Amino acid sequence: MSERRDRGWTQEVRRSAAKDRILAIAGELFARQGADASMSDIAAAVGCSRATLYRHFDGRTALQLAYVEQIALTIGAAIANRTAHLSDPADRLTEAIVFALAAVRDDPALSAWFSPEGAGLASELALSSSVIERLAHTFVGDDSSSGVAAARWIVRVIVSLLVVPGGPDERTTIERFVTPAVLASLA
Repeated sequence: MSERRDRGWTQEVRRSAAKDRILAIAGELFARQGADASMSDIAAAVGCSRATLYRHFDGRTALQLAYVEQIALTIGAAIANRTAHLSDPADRLTEAIVFALAAVRDDPALSAWFSPEGAGLASELALSSSVIERLAHTFVGDDSSSGVAAARWIVRVIVSLLVVPGGPDERTTIERFVTPAVLASLA
């Protein structure tokens, strides 16, 4: 009995490691080819069949979403570290948004997604991700329906600024228009 349990556990560990490897290699392809890298290309780069790839991910959108969510968790942790010392909610929210923008732009795979060709898919994935919404929700710190709506709006703002950057005054625009609007919606 315990042998069967151990085998199940080790299979799950191997499956998780395989998924992580697939996502890492997919990220490399996304950086070179954009979000439209095919499942065939990803399978070839991973060194597995498409069937094996589909055993781990139901389809390309599932793989793309898993990749985006994995990176979002990493960025979210970095934002939490970056903003932990800020006691003013306005400063914390502004810094979180500015840092999120910089982190996505600095990631070759993600930045390729927000080119004019890939922006539609990237926007769709970001706006449909419960992980990204939960991360934005942590910036807001409000569990009410207003907090949820504010988190969704923050994601839309970030996606919009990734597709059409705000230029040198981006931080000022966020401080002046985005942060006050979000905080006022929570009052």
